[in-house]
Amino acid sequence: MEIKNPESNLPGTNTFNLNFDQQHMQYLLNLTEQSEAKNTPLFEQFTDRDMVLWYLYHSKQLFSNRGRSTRSTLKYKAEIEQFLNYLLLYSDEIGIDISEMKENSLFKSLQPRHIRRYQEWLATNSPYVKKKNDRKESQELQKHEVVGYSIATLERKTTILKGFFKQLYESKYIHERLHEGFKSISVTSNDRPNRDIGPSEVLEILQYFEENNNPIMFGLVHVLVTTGMRNEELCKLNVEHIRKDTIKGGYFLEVLGKGGKWRRIPLKCKVVASIKNFREIRGLSPIETANKNSPLFTTKTGKAYSPSYLVQVFKREFSKIESERVITPHIFRHAFAIISHLNGADIYKIMKSLGHEKIETTIIYMEKVLEMEQNAIHEWDTESFGGYI
Repeated sequence: MEIKNPESNLPGTNTFNLNFDQQHMQYLLNLTEQSEAKNTPLFEQFTDRDMVLWYLYHSKQLFSNRGRSTRSTLKYKAEIEQFLNYLLLYSDEIGIDISEMKENSLFKSLQPRHIRRYQEWLATNSPYVKKKNDRKESQELQKHEVVGYSIATLERKTTILKGFFKQLYESKYIHERLHEGFKSISVTSNDRPNRDIGPSEVLEILQYFEENNNPIMFGLVHVLVTTGMRNEELCKLNVEHIRKDTIKGGYFLEVLGKGGKWRRIPLKCKVVASIKNFREIRGLSPIETANKNSPLFTTKTGKAYSPSYLVQVFKREFSKIESERVITPHIFRHAFAIISHLNGADIYKIMKSLGHEKIETTIIYMEKVLEMEQNAIHEWDTESFGGYI
């Protein structure tokens, strides 16, 4: 039986609308099952758009909440959309010299040289880079100064697109190894935003919000820095996720992390007090009597924070403090790692506490601190150098 495309009669289906559509995803699932039954290539009847939607929204997990997070999916969607839009709008400028479209597919018509040209153009001549350079000229900055995407941002963009094209190749939708067309990008610790923050600076921040009678920001910072939670993890917390520890006493948080993995985070007594004070100031019910499905932390309107709004709140509140950098909730995740290390916690414990899968990720959080600690100067004997150190 022929499977009907639910969008077959809709106008504009040749455009790359990458929004989630349950009906269309079901149609794609039916196509794959039909191909499997006929023992034909699984994605033989897919279009380019179908492959993007499948990559973004099809979960290999039995329970969808254990797959890629919604926030990650949106980041992937944004990068792939940018790639497609740029290729369609700036193909001549980039040098996408496709003489003949293969099977009415952009992806099947691309070759590794196109990927290299796109990557170089994105880094040196894309609209964002031009805008930054126009601003540079208006501010009369030195002409040799490099302005554009940061190395870390380019590495992230490359990683997402590389993963996408690798899956297209492995699924046999395309036959060119486009993922191997990307040039590698080496990211050093100096290329990443400065997110290092130690105990003395955290203490100053907490004291500032306490002295300025801001229990909302005090509570948020207090919780983030003592738990190492991700921004998204805090925003998803409900009252039911703060629980009494019946074995050791006190409270702990049950936190849903990446990949649908839960971890338990113990709470110090004063942190629990900050949470209770936050809720009292907001006019929320005590955690003992509140609706278990209601948000643990809320905005003024009583709604749960969204990750993007919480970032805005932090930027707004910290702009009132004289600071050389933008302070976001994520910085306090780094602070948790650094302070834990300074207090003697080993790297494995820190990794597990943060919910990292790889220890290399945890090391990135403390790279500069570890580099300083491992400097040979610490082995010098003060007395043998005549007291000059």
